[in-house]
Amino acid sequence: MPSKNARGFARQLLLFLALAPLSVATAQSVNQSEDQALTNLAKELVVLRAQIESLNAELGDMTAQHRATMNALAIQKGELEASKRREDLRVRELEEDLANNRARAREAGLASEALIPVATSAIDQLKTHVNTGFPFKRAERLAALNTLEDQLATQALTPARVVNRLWGFYEDELRLARENGLYSQTIDLAGESVLADVAKLGVMAMYFETRDGRFGYARLDPDGWRFVEASGGGERQQIKALFDALQKQIRAGLFELPNGSIELNATPREAE
Repeated sequence: MPSKNARGFARQLLLFLALAPLSVATAQSVNQSEDQALTNLAKELVVLRAQIESLNAELGDMTAQHRATMNALAIQKGELEASKRREDLRVRELEEDLANNRARAREAGLASEALIPVATSAIDQLKTHVNTGFPFKRAERLAALNTLEDQLATQALTPARVVNRLWGFYEDELRLARENGLYSQTIDLAGESVLADVAKLGVMAMYFETRDGRFGYARLDPDGWRFVEASGGGERQQIKALFDALQKQIRAGLFELPNGSIELNATPREAE
């Protein structure tokens, strides 16, 4: 019969033989896990290397772009500095011109003050001329003179410039005597303000047609000019024939009109 030690040894041997396959399987499993981990790590390293190379290329592009931007800014800075120097020079030149102009203005101011009474007198004379003269666009012509008078009083314009504009007004008044044409203006007809089309023949005669079909003319009475309505069908037809001729741009002709016969030789103007 085996001894006690022999039986214990036998049990240990059996236990070893039973556990040996399990240990081998466990070792194989551990080895496979390690191999898989190494494979995964290698793949991650490949991905990380690709990312690093991509980031490195992107960094290179950004560096080049930054360098180009800095170069462009340096060029722009140089151009701005040059422009600033030019503007500074221009400002100095303008300041010198301004100082010179102020000096000339002070000198001219002494001479222009002598023009104030001349301009004032001319404006008063022209107002009298417009108020008592040919009744063509009287309100507009007076408004222009009032504007010049206000600009002279408030020093909005220098006396010299006011005189220049008065000379232009004189020229316009002379032009009225040479021009024929159709216009629109408000007239005083029997105490009523009426908008009418008017046929102006120089400063010799003026005829009107109201929007409601009335015809008439401007007549010079001892008290001044006034607008009167045509007295009959014949006068209305005569005035209507004049309007028709001017609208058709007829350049010359003899017309029988309420104030007598009038011969046109000047080119009529367009309606205003």
